Amino acid sequence: MNGAPPLIPPEVRARLKGLRLVARRAHAAGGIGQHVSRNRGAGLEFAQYRAYEPGDEPRRIDWKLYARSDRYFVRESERDSALTVWVLLDATASMRQADSRRPEFSKLDAARAIAACVAEVTLRQGDRFGLAAVSGSGVALLPPASGPRHRDAFLLALQRLEANGEWPAEGMLRPLWERLDQGALLLSISDGFDEGLPRLLERLAATRREVLSIQVISTEERDFPFRGGQLFREPETGAERRADPVAVRDEFLARFASARRVLAARLAAAGIRHVEYVLDEALDQPLQRFFAPRPAEAANA
Repeated sequence: MNGAPPLIPPEVRARLKGLRLVARRAHAAGGIGQHVSRNRGAGLEFAQYRAYEPGDEPRRIDWKLYARSDRYFVRESERDSALTVWVLLDATASMRQADSRRPEFSKLDAARAIAACVAEVTLRQGDRFGLAAVSGSGVALLPPASGPRHRDAFLLALQRLEANGEWPAEGMLRPLWERLDQGALLLSISDGFDEGLPRLLERLAATRREVLSIQVISTEERDFPFRGGQLFREPETGAERRADPVAVRDEFLARFASARRVLAARLAAAGIRHVEYVLDEALDQPLQRFFAPRPAEAANA
């Protein structure tokens, strides 16, 4: 994409092959979805061949066909899956924040990369995925679809995002409600600083949507490593405050930890699974925490 670095580093892409996105409610009911779809993937009854694409599982390559044609083809199957994955991505101004030691990698960059990981895994499953990017301008939607072309459109939409403004009023989010399927799996990626976000997630969870939340945190918020006089600026409102970091460090860390605990407890009470992601962690860590197979599941795979 115009020479931009890949959103998913190779080592992260390799680890994604062990993941499978499964809606918890559907999984509890004994399947991945609620009805038989025409999605194609590694599953039940053979449907067709298609050309191999990077990221396809080697075990799906038909080696006999390769011997005859000297080209790689993978077997696609019809399978039970009604999974639609929406990524709800916070693109408000606070997501511009980055650590001073790595200024080129903002919270928005991390959110883009995690969203790209979601698309990659969902594409491999043969399921549908869409994007809802929320900024001060409202919500921009890329409706769910499947396939490599849609994946490319999804990545392009991510690359074009710019963080701006405050969380919009509820009325500006109406297009999301109109397009979001009941029974969908929605994954929110945000720094969690806007009250409108948990309120939206609570409402979505109350209407039969499976909701997951990733809170993106900078290392400076986690560690507060500042020394000397500092001018702190609120990115969405522009409010500034000069303070002695040594004098306010303990208070900041205590209040920030309390705010994180309150948010986690609030989401848990609504049945929303929630994890934190810090900018110095591996990009796939949040998805591993949600979806990595348990030891018993891995043994039976």
